[in-house]
Amino acid sequence: MENVKTFDQLLDEKYGKKGNIERDRFDASSLAFRLGVMLKEARVEAKLTQEELAEKTGTKKSYISRIERGSSDIQISTYYKLIEIGLGKQLNISIG
Repeated sequence: MENVKTFDQLLDEKYGKKGNIERDRFDASSLAFRLGVMLKEARVEAKLTQEELAEKTGTKKSYISRIERGSSDIQISTYYKLIEIGLGKQLNISIG
């Protein structure tokens, strides 16, 4: 077990420490991916299609698709609208 590394140690080795440009890019794209996965899971649980969610929130299906794939950066206000208005769920954000 002495050779086991934490996820943060692996990221440090591959992308550098937090604050490094390459690491910051990875962290940002990773966040977009995680937000997309959470949106898709909540949308599927609500039994809505991407098109139905887009209609409820005044966005486009293609935008919902890009968010779910993690290929679109998203503002908190837009994410709030998708979660709270579109899916009828509560969005909780914490700073640790």
